[in-house]
Amino acid sequence: MGLITVFSVLLITVYLVISGIPAILEIGLFDFLFGSRWASAAANPEFGILPFILSSIYGTAGALILGVPIGFFAAVYIAKLAPKRFADFAGHIIGLLAGIPSVVYGLVGMLVLVPAIRNIFGIPDGSGLFAAIIVLAVMILPGIIKVSVTAIQAVPEDYEFASLALGANKA
Repeated sequence: MGLITVFSVLLITVYLVISGIPAILEIGLFDFLFGSRWASAAANPEFGILPFILSSIYGTAGALILGVPIGFFAAVYIAKLAPKRFADFAGHIIGLLAGIPSVVYGLVGMLVLVPAIRNIFGIPDGSGLFAAIIVLAVMILPGIIKVSVTAIQAVPEDYEFASLALGANKA
């Protein structure tokens, strides 16, 4: 089943590339990749995707910058400092958050976060890169926390005792 899935994704990718080649040849590869304006419905249409590529890169980088430290510190707290009962409860909640589809995160972001950004910062439209970064950061938190907790708990107790002996503290 995994090979069927991979094959299907490859087939879709090949189809999209083959279907897009005539348009890219007409526009020009350089103008398509590095053009700074997308105006498909204009009298003189332009099809530059550089802003889309850069916003994807900036959004991903921003989400990682925001989400990784929060997720890692949450994992350290859950794995080493939290009471057992709270750690179990947090594990269940994190598992639940991991199962929420990304469409739901996006919908909540559009319905709750975008109006909040609009009101807090007094801008006419709150839907921008900042809102996308926050939604993406929240989306990646469960994965980061789960992986980090597993990695922290996999450290042998002897290594922990050795670090304490060398001067580290429990907190």
